[in-house]
Amino acid sequence: MPQDRHSIGIALIAVAVFLLLGKLGFFQFLGALFWPVIILAAGVVLHLLYFGRSLPAVALIPGGILITYSIMFLVCNLFSWHLMTYIWPGFIFGVAVGLYEFHLYDRYAPGGVLTAAIVLAIISAALFGMTLIFALGVYFIALGLLAAGIVLIVRRPKMR
Repeated sequence: MPQDRHSIGIALIAVAVFLLLGKLGFFQFLGALFWPVIILAAGVVLHLLYFGRSLPAVALIPGGILITYSIMFLVCNLFSWHLMTYIWPGFIFGVAVGLYEFHLYDRYAPGGVLTAAIVLAIISAALFGMTLIFALGVYFIALGLLAAGIVLIVRRPKMR
């Protein structure tokens, strides 16, 4: 009987701590910050099921997409959602990653899968580069003008 009292007491203390942490917003904070980990876990599970020979290689397509997207969401959660302004081409890149994994691990994958993965990766890289140029182009122009001004001031004219 005393053993039961100790077990019930420990259980009551655990429930009380759980309730207090919930009331203080601890679980809401963790959920708001780390919800992309759930998406990451789903992608990892798809990979594990493929490598465990439970699913066909086509499961790697959504697995690669989910892992790529979860990394993007986690970066935005940790730093700022304004970063999505710059990293949105990652959505296209996620599809490229999934298709490339499918091509890599399925010897019977159609030939166009690799081509599609490469084309999507190039499009993603080009859009990422254009996003950076449009967002940071003013700074590049300012640096170029600054360098040209310094060159004009420092350079000595040629004597004839």
